[in-house]
Amino acid sequence: MLHADPLDLYSLGELVARLGLAAFIGLLLGLDREIRGHDAGIRTHALVALSSAMIMISSLLLFDQLRTPEHQPDPLRAVQGLSQAIGFIAAGIIFVRGSSVRNMTTAANIWIAAAIGIACGAGQYQLVLVGSGFALVLLSAIKLFERWLPAEKKDSDKPK
Repeated sequence: MLHADPLDLYSLGELVARLGLAAFIGLLLGLDREIRGHDAGIRTHALVALSSAMIMISSLLLFDQLRTPEHQPDPLRAVQGLSQAIGFIAAGIIFVRGSSVRNMTTAANIWIAAAIGIACGAGQYQLVLVGSGFALVLLSAIKLFERWLPAEKKDSDKPK
C-alpha cells in the first residue's frame, strides 16, 4: 500500500484511498486553525487537499489516456498550476497592518494541505505520511513550546 503505482487509477479502492487520505489529512490540518478561530478551518483545508488530489489524479488519468508514442502530455503541469493557484489563495489570507503580519501560519497550512493533496493524488503514500506527520507536529507540539519564547517572537497568527 505504501508503494502505489502512480498510474494505478482505475481501481475504485485506490481512488478512494487517494482521495480519502487527502481529505482526512486536510481535516486534521484544519483542526488546528479551527480551534484557534481562523476562517480557513476544517472544511477549507479538507477541500484544498481533496481538490488538489482530484486535480492530480485527473492529470495522471489524462496522461495515461492521451499519451501516444508521438504525444506525451505532461502531468507536472497540474502541479505547476496548483502551486500558482494555492499561492494566490494563501496570499489573500495574509493581512499586514503596520508592522504586524497576520495569518502567515494559516497561509502556510493551506500550502501544506495542497501539497498533501498532490502527493495523495500521485499515490506517494510514504511522502504523505512523513510530510503530514511533520506538519501536524509543527502545528500542535511546537505550540506548546511557544510560551517560553519572548513575546515579540510568538506566532502572530492569532485573530484580534
